[in-house]
Formats: sequence, structure tokens, C-alpha cells
Amino acid sequence: MPGSQAKSMEREEGAGTSFGPMTEELGFHLRRAQVAAFKHFAQSVTAAEGITPGLYGMLQVIANNSGLTQSALAEVMEVDRSSIVKVVNALEDKGLIRRDAAPNDRRSYHLRMTAEGKLALARIEAAVARQDREFSAGLSDDARALLISLLKRLT
Repeated sequence: MPGSQAKSMEREEGAGTSFGPMTEELGFHLRRAQVAAFKHFAQSVTAAEGITPGLYGMLQVIANNSGLTQSALAEVMEVDRSSIVKVVNALEDKGLIRRDAAPNDRRSYHLRMTAEGKLALARIEAAVARQDREFSAGLSDDARALLISLLKRLT
């Protein structure tokens, strides 16, 4: 890209703020897309359901892996074990999950959805599906599928 076009693109990225060579870096665009996705999620799902993207992810893993321990949840979600307690407390305080002490280890807890949590998750999933369709409306179905496929290669 010629120098003047590169400078123009740099300025476009931040409405007058230059980001320099970052505009050609994948990580930069992934982060900007993540911020945009989280903002959109917050405006629709969090505003209506009180669930952040992080809590939604944790709730999905618990719902689909009943009996998972807190430690295993922290590991699979790649978060610090000390952080998981706050997340579990938040979901438990909302009445969405329960902690059952492991019969063979009193320090370990198995996580399970409550009946209220299962109903709430169905409602939240519908809100997330709507939000996801709205957020990706600028992409064709094929482009969206391709983008997801490409991103999966990076993880």
C-alpha cells in the first residue's frame, strides 16, 4: 500500500487518531472486533439479562458439563482459579447455579444448573442469538461461516 494510502487508513481507524503500523496487525483488529462485540452484547444482552459475555460463557460450560468442578471450570475457561470464585458466587447469587460439595473432597465443589438457571439460560440464549445476528448483519452467511472457521484455526 503506498504511503499516503497507509496514512489515510491509519487515520480512518480511529476517527482522526493514528494507530501507526498496528492497522496491519491481526491482533489489533481482533481486539477492536472483540471490543465492538462486547459493547453490542452489553447494550442488548447485559442490559436485558444482567449477564456479561464472561458469565454467559461460564454458564454455558456449566450447563453443558453438569458436575464440573470449579477448578476444572477455571482451567477450561483459562481464568485464574482465584477469579473463578467471584464468577461462581455471581452465578449462584443470581440463582442460576448451585455448588454441591464433592462427597470425597470437602474442598471441591461440583457445579450444576438450577431449574431457574435452565429457564434463564434458554431465555439468554435467545437474546444472544438475536444479538449475534444483529452484530454480524454486515456479513453474508458464507462470510460469517468463513470468519468463524478462520478464527478457529488461531485457537
